[in-house]
Amino acid sequence: MPQAKHLLIGSTRSGSGKSAAILGLTYHLQAKGYKIGYGKPIGTFTTKELPESAERIEADVDFIKQTLNLPQSLLRPTLLNLDRAALQRRLSGEDKAEYSTKLEEYKKLIEGDLVLLEAPANTAEGAIFGLSLEEMADHLDAPILLVMRFGSLLVVDHILMAKRRFGDRLLGVVINDIPEEQYETTLEILHPYLENQGIPVLAIMPENRTLRSVSVAEIIEQLGATILCCPENIDLSKVMVEELKIGAMDVNSAQSYFRKSYNKAVVTGSSRIDLQFAALETSTNCLILTGRPFISEDVAHKAMELGVPILSVSKDTLSTVSIIEGSLGQVRLHEGIKVTSICDMMAKHFNFDRFLKLMNIKAYATTA
Repeated sequence: MPQAKHLLIGSTRSGSGKSAAILGLTYHLQAKGYKIGYGKPIGTFTTKELPESAERIEADVDFIKQTLNLPQSLLRPTLLNLDRAALQRRLSGEDKAEYSTKLEEYKKLIEGDLVLLEAPANTAEGAIFGLSLEEMADHLDAPILLVMRFGSLLVVDHILMAKRRFGDRLLGVVINDIPEEQYETTLEILHPYLENQGIPVLAIMPENRTLRSVSVAEIIEQLGATILCCPENIDLSKVMVEELKIGAMDVNSAQSYFRKSYNKAVVTGSSRIDLQFAALETSTNCLILTGRPFISEDVAHKAMELGVPILSVSKDTLSTVSIIEGSLGQVRLHEGIKVTSICDMMAKHFNFDRFLKLMNIKAYATTA
């Protein structure tokens, strides 16, 4: 039986959409009949620190396995969890393991047509363990698909540096999260420029507000918030917040301010009943009240009528805003609506035929 090919999905910074790209790639390749494996050699934990004895299961890894119904035979083991304790053991010399040797064992696990490996957060992470993106590609003799969040046209500099660093190992790039006003420029100028530099562009994907949104259920968990008011028939895991606004001005200014945003959460004081009503008169999906956990009967009635949940937090406004903005800045896969969006976008924008040709994978399978 021939060995399964490996492909490393990398990026130059965290939050670029590697997990989302893997989810969309696997979903569509499975639909074409291919057996796709998955693994994340280095596990990273950016949420609350866990006790040393706790079982560490990375949320996105577990979610991908379950969503795509991947059997154990198609999963590659995580070699280490990149946390403070692991770094201290390595720096002190306690951990002398040759992780490159452990990586070689991946080649013995031959189940599947293609194995997608999620690389570390950036091109440097993991170097102290011999498991940087470049080192893993060399050990596995695997190509690299780079997933880049647009930011601006200066993304070209990072892509060119990656090409110089990885050379022929760079299979191609996916550029995502491109604002509507810059999409045409990216398509007509940046795309052909990169192709002329010998860098295959496999997808140019526009900004998707749904993917950058966060559910009210996630906000509650992140803030440790209390629900003051919520209609019984609303599933808070499906109520998505796309923007955040702070209510701290006079009510006349607030009305104009709030109307400029859609599907938003508004953070304001529990005593600012005027601002609460102003928020409810616009496209607001969640009210978050700071200060004393109080809600007026009139506001509660209006919120119930509109189906808007109201939360109370013990944190100050600055801390509350900081936590929510951090959540909005990450693509969290765990909501079903995001899985659908990812798969739809990949179907529309990703060049699967070119991808299979570059990977030298026979297009023998038929679409399911």
